[in-house]
Amino acid sequence: MKTLAPLILVATCGGFSMSAGAQFAKTEDAIKYRQSVMFIQGQHVGRLGAMAAGRVPYDATTAVANAEVVAEISKLPWAGFGPGTEGGKAKPEIWQEQAKFKELSERLMSDTQKLQVAAKAGNLDALKAAMGTLGETCKTCHDTFRNK
Repeated sequence: MKTLAPLILVATCGGFSMSAGAQFAKTEDAIKYRQSVMFIQGQHVGRLGAMAAGRVPYDATTAVANAEVVAEISKLPWAGFGPGTEGGKAKPEIWQEQAKFKELSERLMSDTQKLQVAAKAGNLDALKAAMGTLGETCKTCHDTFRNK
């Protein structure tokens, strides 16, 4: 976890200091970047979801570790959605409905912060509630902006 933090910090800071076009030499690089971030995020959300659903035993330490990663990772994919990066599983609506996409990206980041707080509370019911809210946000964005 501690070795991942500097990488995430560099990637996050880079995301805010440069436009997407300046970050990626090719559209394919932006697509691969955002898909990779979403894959990693999905792996950690899946671990939390398995605990919340009772498929694996609840472990507070593991929940916190995964929630921390999810909260940090949620800040990263947006750099890969700049102008000229259309393609992949992303629907054209992302670039046509920027305000709605931005609103959902901000909601995701907020929900992941709440998930982190819930995990740190060490309460399975709080984790379940936060996972439900996060799941709804993910579903709304994917239904609206992601091709299957």
